[in-house]
Amino acid sequence: MVQAERASNEARLLAEAAARTASEEAKQRAAEAEQERKRTAAVQEQAKRDAQAAQEQAKKLQEAANEEKKKATAAQEAANKSKKVAEEQVKVANSAKEEAERKLKEGIQPVVTPTPAEVSAAKRKVQYREDLFHFAVAGVAGGGKSSLINAFRGLPMARYASPNAEYPYVWYDIPGAGTLKIPDWQYFNAQGLYVFDCIIVLFDNRFTMTDIAILTNCKRFKIPTYIVRSKADQHIRNIMKDMGYDSDDDESEDQKKKLYQAARQQFIQQTRQSVRENLENANMPDQRVYIVSNEPMLGVMKEKRPKKVIDEIELLNDLIGEAQTRRARRDAEAATAVKEK
Repeated sequence: MVQAERASNEARLLAEAAARTASEEAKQRAAEAEQERKRTAAVQEQAKRDAQAAQEQAKKLQEAANEEKKKATAAQEAANKSKKVAEEQVKVANSAKEEAERKLKEGIQPVVTPTPAEVSAAKRKVQYREDLFHFAVAGVAGGGKSSLINAFRGLPMARYASPNAEYPYVWYDIPGAGTLKIPDWQYFNAQGLYVFDCIIVLFDNRFTMTDIAILTNCKRFKIPTYIVRSKADQHIRNIMKDMGYDSDDDESEDQKKKLYQAARQQFIQQTRQSVRENLENANMPDQRVYIVSNEPMLGVMKEKRPKKVIDEIELLNDLIGEAQTRRARRDAEAATAVKEK
């Protein structure tokens, strides 16, 4: 019986030892499992962080790529715009070159605008006064300017006040183009014609580029102009001679008058047609030409009615009307300026 009890105790002890061993092994396996779980969780967390970092890096790279693409697109657009501007500038430059070459070929010269100092100097030179109306008689040398204003004193510019106080006008005899070492296109500025109130463009034989240049610049400065052909009596006599007239021949007065009328009409028609064609060729609007002679003009100025007048009376009336109109406008502007003060 003692032996059986001993065996029972040993069995119990062995069972307890086995239980303890199993319990310890279970604890150890549980601890190892927990450690494995934690390690796995750590690995997963790291993988998650790495994936997130990779995603953020990829996003940054994509944004950088998009920005570079945007910059490249902007650069291309800027380059295209610069190219277009450059092409336009080249086009404008070529057009300007062609225009300059065309003008040079056609004899059209550059526009030169006088400075305020030059305007003041020109006014001092001609003794310009605001209370007077200033007529300038300009044109090619030999056109009869001195005869038209009744004097030429050999001065650089002669100034003649009207002897009639009722007409506050001053006449200026401008040196003729061709007598000065000045190109035709510089004649207007060189003579300070931009300060005058009205300009008479006088010619004798033919309408020249100098006359066109004067008219063109007068239009630019809004100065009224009158085209006048002088020495009509001489030209008519020359045409009569071409028609066979001889002063020594014993012709009737009636025949002489008929020949004179025919020559007069021919001269008037030729003059008007010539001026019209010259203005048209210069791309300028048509403008009346006044045909005059010295002796009839002197007669008109003395309030007579000469027999052989052509446009002398109309010219004088139109000049006086021009002066009165501009003077009235000037007085009105002055009165308005005073009121505004």
